[in-house]
Amino acid sequence: MADSNFIDYVRIFCASGHGGAGSSHLYRAKYVPKGGPDGGDGGRGGHIILRANPQFWTLIHLKYRKHVKADDGQKGGGALCTGKNGADIILDVPVGTVVKDGETEEVLFEMVEPNERRILCKGGKGGLGNNNFKTSTLQTPRYAQPGEEGQEGWFILELKLLADVGLVGFPNAGKSTLLAATTAAKPKIANYAFTTLEPNLGIVRYYDDRSFVMADIPGIIEGAHEGKGIGHRFLRHIERNSVLLFMVSAEENDIGAGYRTLLNELKLYNPELLAKDRVLAVTKCDLIDKEMESELEKLLPKKIPHVFISSVTGEGLDELKDILWKSLS
Repeated sequence: MADSNFIDYVRIFCASGHGGAGSSHLYRAKYVPKGGPDGGDGGRGGHIILRANPQFWTLIHLKYRKHVKADDGQKGGGALCTGKNGADIILDVPVGTVVKDGETEEVLFEMVEPNERRILCKGGKGGLGNNNFKTSTLQTPRYAQPGEEGQEGWFILELKLLADVGLVGFPNAGKSTLLAATTAAKPKIANYAFTTLEPNLGIVRYYDDRSFVMADIPGIIEGAHEGKGIGHRFLRHIERNSVLLFMVSAEENDIGAGYRTLLNELKLYNPELLAKDRVLAVTKCDLIDKEMESELEKLLPKKIPHVFISSVTGEGLDELKDILWKSLS
């Protein structure tokens, strides 16, 4: 994974700028030897701002940027001159990024809307100049406020892919082959487990210029909710999918048991996932005959729609698209 361009987890240190100090300047001119206070306020420190950029699909641009520091605000000046604000730093992240506290791992907020902006670290306020402190009894205050300190800390950025349909299945169940057969995506395909080590997205074309996004997610094994295999690295991506397409190979000894195992792993990871619409696809049906299909169909779950498909021959793919579109609609 060292050479992968798909990075869905980074930990960065961010520090906003300190506010500039206010000025304690007193007005002086040729014929005004004892002018009043005219010290200006200090400038605000720069913010660290996150922006959800729909053009980004990975956090790789932040992988090696471990420390982010915004500029401090400038000091106030005489003649009521306000100091310049520190420049803000805007960090682009993909839509679907979750921001957590780096120490407690508490979720702070999520970036779910394109072009949404959220302040991660707020810049310190600039200090007030001495002009703000004059009163009827104190007409020449000689003090001003210092600027406030900025905020800093470690933060975790996690990406959860946004897709209409998420493929859920054991390793080597045919998920990548289906994605390649129905979209223009080119995932790695091979006859061994964990060929897919990172999620892949593809756009499935439907009728009348309609389409939906499908996500191929690395295979689930029993115990994935505990992090076995590459469990936690991919299970979070399923949370963002509208419909879950469970894929079990016709080669499995018990297709129903395989489906229940997959469902149980999702339940143990996050019970809310069971509220999503589900569809079951029995893959690699080119390896069995119609008589065997009829026998297997009796053993499939009755409460969810199912279809027998072969990504190699194309059998059942149109029917699968129809079922998925109906679920999405």
